[in-house]
Amino acid sequence: MRHFEAIRSHIGGIHKLRHNEPYLISFDLKLRDGRHQGIYLAELEDDAGQRYLRISTPVGPLAGTDAKRCLRFNWEQRTGFLATADLDGSPYLHLCENRPYEYLDDRELARLIDELGALGDTLEQSINGESDAL
Repeated sequence: MRHFEAIRSHIGGIHKLRHNEPYLISFDLKLRDGRHQGIYLAELEDDAGQRYLRISTPVGPLAGTDAKRCLRFNWEQRTGFLATADLDGSPYLHLCENRPYEYLDDRELARLIDELGALGDTLEQSINGESDAL
């Protein structure tokens, strides 16, 4: 998978897309116990023109979140980091991972989606209780 259209085609064949924009797609990842987690895939480009796939999932509102705990979480993770982005006009914490296309194949993409989706759901539960809003 060397470009975003290959990602869109592959993911669209597996999941029903909620957003389907030129460089952004999203879908709901089904998890255990009937839970689900929203997954967003977007293309990024660095200053040198190299393109990356960003995989992200919202985990909870930013308001009331301890920045020190977020930074400690980022330090301890091997995959994924916390960042902020707007969701429906409000600042939210997102669990993210950026990968260059050259290292992505079907298996690695599926592994990243499953890993970030499950971890994102766990973080969502710790922030929001048992609700499954995201």
